[in-house]
Amino acid sequence: MRRLAVALTAALALGVGLTACGESDPVAGTGTGETREITHAMGTTKVPAEPKRVVVLDTDKIDTALSLGVTPVGAATAGEAKSWPTYFGADKLAGITEVGVLTEPDLEAINALNPDLILGSKFRQEKFYDELAKIAPTVFTEKVGITWKENFLLDGAALGREQQAKDLLAGYEKRAKDFGAKLGDAESRKVSIVRFMPTEIRLYGPDSFSGIVVGDTGLGRPERQMLAGKEDKRMDRVSPERIAEADGDVVFVTAYGEKAAAEQAKVTGGTLWKGLSAVQAGKAHVVSDEIWMTGIGVGAAGKILDDLEKYLAA
Repeated sequence: MRRLAVALTAALALGVGLTACGESDPVAGTGTGETREITHAMGTTKVPAEPKRVVVLDTDKIDTALSLGVTPVGAATAGEAKSWPTYFGADKLAGITEVGVLTEPDLEAINALNPDLILGSKFRQEKFYDELAKIAPTVFTEKVGITWKENFLLDGAALGREQQAKDLLAGYEKRAKDFGAKLGDAESRKVSIVRFMPTEIRLYGPDSFSGIVVGDTGLGRPERQMLAGKEDKRMDRVSPERIAEADGDVVFVTAYGEKAAAEQAKVTGGTLWKGLSAVQAGKAHVVSDEIWMTGIGVGAAGKILDDLEKYLAA
């Protein structure tokens, strides 16, 4: 089993070769056309050169597919969110069939869709891989969040849209860099990212999806959220009594589901939250959780840049 390299250059170098007709994997839904070999988190898999019936099992996969002009026939939903990314518009989501949730894909529903490609994540669905691979060629990325750019390129290659994926990613990175340059003093502006979960409050670090996007602009982060000395720099937890640690020059706040939104309302209505300098300055902003947290793709990254431009450009 080969692990995906973290470096972007390694992702670009992943093998994507055409194979002659008749060498397709012996699984359902593969078809008889040309195939390409994709090296991924679970090994090497032959996928259709132009997949037509794609099932996606993580939120970044649906963002990737839709960003590249591919409408999946089936998609898993995020548990508490219970939806797909609405920032693409209802018309682009029409016709997609729900196939369970991220951590428990519905294998019968997937099989019924007769897919010719399944995109998933080892981090979330490793135990289902063998069963999924019997249904259709299945490609898994290794991790979520920290490797979102590499995942985007790998999934783009599996979808037969490798160059388009490279171009979209390059366009996003240029936009992020240009925005930071226009701010002039980007690094001195400390952006705090806070997420309310049903049972906890999280502060997001530089290796989280939204943290990487903010970092791509050159904007600074509060020292507390740099997570220095911690092996995992994606996020850390904070109690309501220590909510002062969420402060920054500007604070972006999300909530994952209804229970989390109720906790958010409770905490942000309290005196400790109202004492944050960003709150007192009118620089605490509620933003979309599906964009800042669960999108994890180039489409969501562009929407985060929209929020940064809206609240920071002035």
